[in-house]
Amino acid sequence: MNDFQDFLTRDFAHVAIGEFKPGKFAEARDLYEQAIATYAEGFKGAYLLQEPGSDRGISIIIWKSVEDMQANQTALHEAILKKMAPLFVGIPQTEFYEVLCDIHASEDA
Repeated sequence: MNDFQDFLTRDFAHVAIGEFKPGKFAEARDLYEQAIATYAEGFKGAYLLQEPGSDRGISIIIWKSVEDMQANQTALHEAILKKMAPLFVGIPQTEFYEVLCDIHASEDA
């Protein structure tokens, strides 16, 4: 029965929606990539989306569990986020979501 319960576990997504000061998105993207590079156990993937023609964006980071996400908040990670903070217009809106559906295109598509 344990295998069945493991099958039912779901990933979690940390979603942040924010806006950077004019012209600062590229610098923020570089820092984002540095922060993501510090992740290890439980990290499953990340997406950084930019609204075309603006400095608004969405970050989606997928984790195996909330505990894994918390365990990856290292001093190095926090230092990188501290460098990123002044680039924002305001405090980004952040939420956690349970991933209920994960659909990928077939290789034939």
